[in-house]
Amino acid sequence: MKTAIDSTGRLVIPKKIRQEANLKPGAALEIEWRDGRIEIEPAPLRVRMVRKGHVVVAVPTESVAPLTSETVEAVREDLRLERTQRGG
Repeated sequence: MKTAIDSTGRLVIPKKIRQEANLKPGAALEIEWRDGRIEIEPAPLRVRMVRKGHVVVAVPTESVAPLTSETVEAVREDLRLERTQRGG
């Protein structure tokens, strides 16, 4: 897909890519220049570590949508397809 940078330096991420990456308006992104490529990825979720009984768990510092079994299965399927395409 092609896109363009406007005169103020803004880049539009095509809708299909935004949908596939589940990017919503206002989403925090990390952008990096590495080995001659521009890499853009969702910023990591900020968490704090909290003791729950005998274990320590990571708790998001901001509101996030609950993780559903459908989301987990979709990710598992994507990873399975990716491995198949690489011949793994």
